Amino acid sequence: RGTLPHKLFGMPQLLRVTAPVVTTPEIAGASGRTGFGDINIFDLFLFKAGAVELGVGPQLTLPSASRDETGTGKWQGGVAAVVIAPQKWGLVGGLMTWQKSFAGDDDRPTQDNATVQPFLMYNLPQGWYLRSTATWNFNLRSGDYSIPVGAGVGKIWKRGTTTYNLFAEPQWTVAHQGDGQPKFQVFMGLNLQFPIAN
Repeated sequence: RGTLPHKLFGMPQLLRVTAPVVTTPEIAGASGRTGFGDINIFDLFLFKAGAVELGVGPQLTLPSASRDETGTGKWQGGVAAVVIAPQKWGLVGGLMTWQKSFAGDDDRPTQDNATVQPFLMYNLPQGWYLRSTATWNFNLRSGDYSIPVGAGVGKIWKRGTTTYNLFAEPQWTVAHQGDGQPKFQVFMGLNLQFPIAN
C-alpha cells in the first residue's frame, strides 16, 4: 500500500493505492488459496472544518486478482471519505468507503460493498502508542458483514529523513453474518514515511 499527498487544482489531496496479497479461508471443503487481489485506488480532496480534517473523493477497484478466489472479477467505482480529529493525547477518526461494480466478468456476482474503519491512537512516551483500527466490512447485496475490534501497540522512530512506524494489532470479530468471516486476525505492518521535496 502506498499513500502520496499531492495537490491538484491548488487543493491538497491524498492518493492511496492498495495492491493486496489475499489468502482465502478454508470453507465448505474447499482449500484456501493465496494470490494477488484486486487493486484499489482512491483520491481524497482534503479540507478543514475547525480543528477537524475532512476528505472525500472517488474510488476505483481494478479486477487484477491472479485467481478467481482472491478477487471479484469486477470493475468497481464509488466514493471514499475520511474524518480526522487530532487530540492532545493522540488521534481519533474514521475512514468510510462504498463501491459498486459497473463492468467485468458476467459470470461473477455483482458487487455492492461498504467499509467503515474507526481509528483511535493514544500516544505513550518514547514514540510508543496504543491503536485500534479494525475495518468493518458490509456486503450490501447479500447482507453479510463482519465487525472486528482491535487492540494493538505501535512504535514510531526516525532514522535519517525517514520516519518508521512498526505496529501489531490483534483483532477480534464481535459480530458477523455469512460464511468465511474471520473470528480472529492480526493486523501487522511497517509504514515508511519519506520526505517530499518542494
